[in-house]
Amino acid sequence: MVATCRVLTHGVRGYLLGAALILVAAGLPSISSAYDRITGQPFASRSEVITQHGMAATSQPIATQVALDVLKAGGNAVDAAIAANATLGLVEPTGNGIGGDLFAIVWDNKTQKLYGLNASGRSPRSLTLAHFKQMGLDKIPAYGPLPVTVPGTVDGWFQLHERFGKLPMEQILAPAIGYARDGFPVSELIAFYWGLSVPRLAKWPGFTDVFAPNGRAPGKGEIFKNPALANTLEKLAIGGRDVFYKGEIAHSIANYMKKHGGFLSYEDLAAHQSEWVEPVSTNYRGYDVWELPPNGQGIAVLQMLNILEAYDIKRMGFGSAEYLHHLSEAKKIVFEDRAKYYADMAFNNIPIKRLISKNYAGERRKLLNAKRASTTLQAGSPALENGDTIYLTVADESGNMVSLIQSNYRGMGSGMTPDDLGFILQDRGELFNLEPGHFNSYAPGKRPFHTIIPAFVTRNGKPWLSFGVMGGAMQPQGHVQILVNLIDFGMNLQEAGDAARLRHSGSSQPTGEAMTDGGTLNLETGFSDGVIDKLKAMGHRVEIRAGGYGGYQAIMRDHKNNAYIGASESRKDGMAAGY
Repeated sequence: MVATCRVLTHGVRGYLLGAALILVAAGLPSISSAYDRITGQPFASRSEVITQHGMAATSQPIATQVALDVLKAGGNAVDAAIAANATLGLVEPTGNGIGGDLFAIVWDNKTQKLYGLNASGRSPRSLTLAHFKQMGLDKIPAYGPLPVTVPGTVDGWFQLHERFGKLPMEQILAPAIGYARDGFPVSELIAFYWGLSVPRLAKWPGFTDVFAPNGRAPGKGEIFKNPALANTLEKLAIGGRDVFYKGEIAHSIANYMKKHGGFLSYEDLAAHQSEWVEPVSTNYRGYDVWELPPNGQGIAVLQMLNILEAYDIKRMGFGSAEYLHHLSEAKKIVFEDRAKYYADMAFNNIPIKRLISKNYAGERRKLLNAKRASTTLQAGSPALENGDTIYLTVADESGNMVSLIQSNYRGMGSGMTPDDLGFILQDRGELFNLEPGHFNSYAPGKRPFHTIIPAFVTRNGKPWLSFGVMGGAMQPQGHVQILVNLIDFGMNLQEAGDAARLRHSGSSQPTGEAMTDGGTLNLETGFSDGVIDKLKAMGHRVEIRAGGYGGYQAIMRDHKNNAYIGASESRKDGMAAGY
């Protein structure tokens, strides 16, 4: 077990952190590793947040406060999640917005059941695979009109609201409308990423008018207003989802795309609908871990956990070369299946049950060499059977919990910013494969492979944890590390998020790239030189990198005390809070 004396006074904690800084100066790689050396405890940037009535954890404090305000006004977890997401689209446009897609898992306490929503959009029906070939492209561009797919977020909000919502949408969207019209101070990390995005996206029509009105990105603390987005949200609040998909906004998007060489049409928007899906799960050491089925990558988490379950992870110890090796090798094995099979299930017969089965994990586990890093791997052959992103989570007084993730992809999306609407269209279409016959091959009216995944954990049929980790291919790796930190290493909710992370890059991809050299093991500071040397001796290419490890938010249900425990990513601007 983790050392029991976790609770420190501010004075003692400050003293220990000061001592840790001295050890960092003396050569230890990070404050967290130095803190661990002194206390024998995992490092946490702050205490967990514990409340009784309601909780929200988002990647931006204003959005967290909006969620709490909605809960206090009588709204439920779904109302608060929608309000927070709408606000995040304004205050954190570097990760999301109503031009993107949404996925959610909802625990409904009344029915004692989980519900999954896939609110991702499809490709334009007038754009064909042959068009890309005629252009001489072997990959869909990251920006501009070609990667734009139907935005699914707005329909996702209204689907969630129709099934579970309590307050009127006018009241739910009012905070975001107010902040868009009156302005808000831009927070530090968001300002940094905004500044990186402007030079990259400035050439696309309409982008600078909205997101760089003074010729540059707003800096930290500057007050930013988006009156066009306020008007758009106001129209949605009054007119509902059809305003976006069949009304005035749909026509504006279609006209803009046609004017600038795009393919997304009014007909594509009018035909869009989200899909309620059954979450899928595996049991890891007594905990049922739930993810959504493809076109997302959530089942990669379940496959990785199934492989790792056979090993004594607790004995290996957090931060050990043995643990990091087994974790990264399991990831590489699973990502071969991810590259081959994860795609729109409406176009493919994907063997989900087999992929997430314990027997299949046993077969794939044979590829894991406990002493040596793999350089190349092949996808498995399961028999076909019939049958930059934001993450937020909210829990309410009635026991309802929402795990929601939403994104434009590549931070601010395609750069395509329709006139007078205040948001950017996503570029998720970049994640299609242009190889004919591939599961994820481009086709008209098809959903692309998706990286964004919400997660949920139950224990003995009761809700235990709603959580997510942002960041592309880091997401399934992050989910697994959080769960192992909690379940195997006994960390608390904040420690599990603050602990140094691993990110393996270079695996085979659904877009067609193949791993040929074993990829790269990226490590945060906090792992010892001795561990790094051992990993290199096992054949891993190791790099120490400061960023790219995702963003974490979580709420845990404490049934014994009838309370919620919250944690928020120390690497982001976010906050967990409750009442």
